[in-house]
Amino acid sequence: MTDQSDLKRLIVLRHGKAAYPPVPDHERPLAQRGNQEAPAAGRWLVEQGIYPDAIITSDAVRTRQTTTWVINELGDKAPTPYLDSRLYMAPVSRVLAVVNEVEEQVRTLMLVGHMPWVQELGMRLASVDSDEHAVIEMAERYPTLGMMVFDVPGQWASLDGRDAKMTHFVVPR
Repeated sequence: MTDQSDLKRLIVLRHGKAAYPPVPDHERPLAQRGNQEAPAAGRWLVEQGIYPDAIITSDAVRTRQTTTWVINELGDKAPTPYLDSRLYMAPVSRVLAVVNEVEEQVRTLMLVGHMPWVQELGMRLASVDSDEHAVIEMAERYPTLGMMVFDVPGQWASLDGRDAKMTHFVVPR
């Protein structure tokens, strides 16, 4: 059994609703609905008292915009987000490699990314002691602005599979 003080927290957020203008996929911005709804993810975190120490976001326009809305809601407690091009169009193994590089002093990490890897990461990480309802909801449907929260025992470097307890799956809107 892991001591509660050793637990880290991982937040995984799918970007808000994107628009479909005639631009390359990487450059797609949030739709009006995405801009209206994205702040709700940050408000939910504040309501839960969850403040990331670090935020790593895909460098795509829609993920950067979603992250901006979230950090606006987090206010003075928001960290400066780090843009990582490896999170765009990434296989879940690459996403895990990014997480595995995180420094151990980071207690709460937030990732902002895309389908399909956000859902695949949830499926891969959810341990048997996860909240069953949260896992089922996430597995059946992972809409835009879907957000998972995990308790992570041990080191970021060793996070791999079935070793994080999913405590929440929410779609704040």
